[in-house]
Order: sequence, then structure tokens, then C-alpha cells
Amino acid sequence: MPSNNIYEALRESHELQRSLCRKLLRAAPHSERRQEIYQELKIELAAHAAAEERFLYAPILMDDRGLDPSRHALSEHHEIDELVEGLGKAETQGGSWLAKAKKLSGEVRHHLREEEKKFFQVSGKILSEAQKEQLARKYLKDYQRMKKKLAQH
Repeated sequence: MPSNNIYEALRESHELQRSLCRKLLRAAPHSERRQEIYQELKIELAAHAAAEERFLYAPILMDDRGLDPSRHALSEHHEIDELVEGLGKAETQGGSWLAKAKKLSGEVRHHLREEEKKFFQVSGKILSEAQKEQLARKYLKDYQRMKKKLAQH
């Protein structure tokens, strides 16, 4: 069943991100599974962020009430991108990898919680119901396109 509004669509991806973060931290240090989960999380985070920035943050940036919350959320996306990149460069067997994975997981969970508790409320007052439905369709289409594109790299 397709998501009716942008927030339902985003929450589906948020749940997947939370699940992947848990799996990443539980994966055995010497397993190929650890690298597979990392790649899946990397693609999920990047596809979600790109589509979310285009179809939620951008419209909210246009309203004065949404300016600061959007900027804050964008900066957190950037920080998560850097943590993902750092984890990709870390040795998968060492303690440094696990420390970086925990930092990434914590930052992702913080961002999702803040977004769901604060940003969704602010943006929900800015967008009409019709906009929320329209943005959900655009977000989902772009999210799927980005996932395919990123998986090819």
C-alpha cells in the first residue's frame, strides 16, 4: 500500500535505517555481512537524504518558519554523510571501525528522532494535505530512482 503522505513515506525509510544500524552494530567483525550491511545502509541513507532534501526540505525552506529547522536538518545530513565516508575508510576488523559505526548509528538515530518529533510538526503546519500527498509521490519516485542509481556504483 503506497504511503498517503510524505511523513508516512519518510517513516518507512526511517524504520529501515534504524534496522540497518542495529544490524551493522551486531554484524560479526570478520564477516562479509558487515560490509554488505554497510553498503545497504550507505545507499539507503544517501537515497533517502537526496529525495527528502528535494521533496521536504526544499519546500519548507521557502517558508520563514521552516528556514532554521531545514538548515539544521541539512547540516545533520552532511554530518551523517561524513560519518558514512569515514566508516567506509576504516578497517572492518579493528575497534576503530566499531567506534565509528556506533557514532554513525547514534547520529542517525538522533537525526531521525529529532526529525520525527520536531521537523515533522513544524513542516506539517506549513504544508497543506494536498501538498503532503503530492510530495509523498514525488519523494517515493525519486527515492527509488536514487536507490537504483546508487546501487550501480
